[in-house]
Amino acid sequence: MMRMTETVKQLLIINIIFYIGSNIVGDVAYQLFSLYYPSHPNFRIWQPLTSMFMHAAMPNFMHILFNMFALVSFGSALEHFWGPRKFLFFYISCGLGAALLHTGFNYLQYHHALEALQNAHIPDDVIATILKEGKYNEKIVEMVPLSTLEQFYFSFNVPSLGASGAIYGLLTAFAFMFPMAELGIMFIPIPIKAKYFVPGLIAVDLFLGFQGSSLFGSGGTGIAHFAHVGGAITGFLMMWYWKRNQFNKNRWS
Repeated sequence: MMRMTETVKQLLIINIIFYIGSNIVGDVAYQLFSLYYPSHPNFRIWQPLTSMFMHAAMPNFMHILFNMFALVSFGSALEHFWGPRKFLFFYISCGLGAALLHTGFNYLQYHHALEALQNAHIPDDVIATILKEGKYNEKIVEMVPLSTLEQFYFSFNVPSLGASGAIYGLLTAFAFMFPMAELGIMFIPIPIKAKYFVPGLIAVDLFLGFQGSSLFGSGGTGIAHFAHVGGAITGFLMMWYWKRNQFNKNRWS
């Protein structure tokens, strides 16, 4: 493994400080720094940035462990070639791109569910109760699918957090720069070239995002699949732009 670079080390330290601090402070920290739906009372303008340094509370230690392992493994290689400023700009941009797509998908889910409730002539006060408390009776379920009611509640109330969106951007950049590098994943014993591994991983996330299921189980996941895809798309667009314009300074005017 390549030696850990300086900016990666600083990001690792910041993530650990956020993790320890948020677990000590508790819900207040998660309400302040996780990313809420923009019209939710807990939303704050800084959350698209701070949420990428937050991770699931203990005893869920694997969330931060996997993200930080990937940050060190792939981030150090990229910073070695780019330098600290370009690497940090790329990392933060991918994290913000992930937050943008995740929020956009939540917006579509929320308004699709709201329209379904209104078309079923559910009174406004009942809709407000569903949104605030997640409570509904059997009569409402007969008129509006349970999955739609769950989308309505969760897209508005459940915040997102984690560095995964930025990490997916790093994975995309790594595949761009080192397409023939062989990568492995714990339940696939055969190494796979980065140019196949990363697109395959993104395709699985995209599929699971639309299915509303998880690679590791069925039903609701708690995994922000579209944040992963958003980070990957942002990373791809930035790499494509940089590659396209890398020789501009050498061209004749």
